[in-house]
Amino acid sequence: MSGVRTRAPRALRRAVVVQAALAAGAALLAGCGIRTTSVPVDAGAAPSRMPCRTTSAGATAPADTVPLRIYLACASQLVTVERSVEVDESRSDRLLVAQALLAELQREPDGAERRAGFSTNVPMGLRVSDAREGDPKGTLRLSEQPDDLPPEALAQVVCTYADSDTLGSGGSVTLGGPGDYAPRGYLCTSETKSRPSDVPTLGASPELP
Repeated sequence: MSGVRTRAPRALRRAVVVQAALAAGAALLAGCGIRTTSVPVDAGAAPSRMPCRTTSAGATAPADTVPLRIYLACASQLVTVERSVEVDESRSDRLLVAQALLAELQREPDGAERRAGFSTNVPMGLRVSDAREGDPKGTLRLSEQPDDLPPEALAQVVCTYADSDTLGSGGSVTLGGPGDYAPRGYLCTSETKSRPSDVPTLGASPELP
C-alpha cells in the first residue's frame, strides 16, 4: 500500500509540470502576437507567377530558319513571342508572310511557353487571303469577318500583323472578311496589348479608284 501512495503524488507532479509547460508556451505565443488555435488553418496554395517569358527568349534562330514575332495571350495581356520557321525566299510575298504568321498564332504553345503562361485564342479554321479588286492597298481578307472573331483572337491577329514590317503600316493593318463589307483599319496600341478585349479601328477604308 505504501508503494501506491508514493506513485500517485509523482504522477500528479508530472501532470502539473506538463500543464505548466503548456501554459508557458501559450503565454509566449500570445506575447509574440500569435493567436493559438486548435483548428487547422488552410492558407491556400501559394500564388502562382506567370513570367510571360520563355527561357529561349533572345536566343539565336537555328540555321536555315528565320525568326517571326507573334503576339500570344499571357496574364490577360498580349506579349510577343519569337518563333523560328524554315527559310523560304518566297516569304517576301505579303500573303505568304501573313499565312506564316497566322499559322504560328494558331499553333498551340510548346511546353516552355505553356509553363511561362502563354496561350492563344486564334481559331484553327481561320484563313487569310489577298486583297480583292478595288480593296485598299495592303488589305488582307480573313475567312471570317474580323469583328466576329473573339476579341482576344482579333487583337492577336491585328497586333501580329501590325508589328510586321511587311504587313503593317503605322501600327495598323487593314483587314476585311469574306462578305461585301468594306475593309477596315485596325490599330494595335499599348492599350490593345494590355487590354486585348478592345481593338480600336480606323473605320471603313475607301476603295481605290
